[in-house]
Amino acid sequence: MYSDEFGKLWLKLSKELKFQMEVGLAPTITEGQLHVLELIIAHDRMKPSDLIAYLSTTPAAITTLLDRMEKSELILRERDEKDRRIVWVHVTDKGKAECERGTRIREQLLDSYLNRVSAHNQKLFIYLLGKVAN
Repeated sequence: MYSDEFGKLWLKLSKELKFQMEVGLAPTITEGQLHVLELIIAHDRMKPSDLIAYLSTTPAAITTLLDRMEKSELILRERDEKDRRIVWVHVTDKGKAECERGTRIREQLLDSYLNRVSAHNQKLFIYLLGKVAN
């Protein structure tokens, strides 16, 4: 009944949000890199294979992404001292600063969208979105 309209609005909003995030984050990081930084910071350190559970991509694509991030000095890869086969990914100070900048940009962007409606309707929207998402 409303699925067609919901789909169109959702697609429009998600495209616009992604575009605005990419513009705001450029040229130092991408939205995908921000997500990876947030994941690694939340876990303190991660193995590249750990990222597969969180990202909809292939191991090869994760390696390429981490290569770019390491080249940009956002992350550091280190071999495990006890088991040299294991590689740990850590976020550098530069990566932490970029992550903080990225989360501020996202918060400001989302606030700009949410502030188009009253505080009551924001709460209602988040409640309803939670119902749809869960």
